[in-house]
Amino acid sequence: MVEVTPRGTRGRALPKLPPWLLNAANGISAFAYRRFGARMRVQGRPLLLLHTVGGRSGRRRQTVLGWFPDERPGSWIVTATAAGSPGHPAWFHNIARHPDRVSVEIGGNVVQVRPESLRGAEREAAWDKIVALAPGYAGYRTSTDREIPVVRLVADTRLSPSRVA
Repeated sequence: MVEVTPRGTRGRALPKLPPWLLNAANGISAFAYRRFGARMRVQGRPLLLLHTVGGRSGRRRQTVLGWFPDERPGSWIVTATAAGSPGHPAWFHNIARHPDRVSVEIGGNVVQVRPESLRGAEREAAWDKIVALAPGYAGYRTSTDREIPVVRLVADTRLSPSRVA
C-alpha cells in the first residue's frame, strides 16, 4: 500500500512547463535510458524506468528514477523527492492511485512490482542508507517540510519478467 503524506508548505519550486514539453522530456529520458541504461547515473546511482498509469488521465506514463538496493531480494527502493519541492512528483500519485499497474524496466526486462510505502524506523533506516550512498539526497530533506516518501518496489513473483525489444 502506498500512503500519500501531506503536501509541504515550503520547498524548491520546480519549473512550470507545458504538458507537451514534460511529455517530450519524459519520452527523451525513456529513449536515453533504453539506449544507455547501464551507463546512466544520477548522483552516482543506477537508474530504472518506472511504468505507471496516470492517476487522473489513465494514460501510460514512464519515469526514469534513481534506485537504491534493498535487503529484500527482487526489490528496489525509490524516493519521491521531487528535488525537495513542497509537492510529491506525479509518478508517486500514479502509483498510489493504481498500485496494481506498476512495473519497472531494468536490465532490458520489465517486471511487475508492488509498491509499498516505508514508515517509521524502517523508513528512517532506508533514508540513512540512501544519504550514505548519495549524499546529495540530504539536501532534499532540508529543502522541504514535507515527509519525502520512500517506496519499496517489490517484484511480483507470480508474473514472469518480459524482455523489452
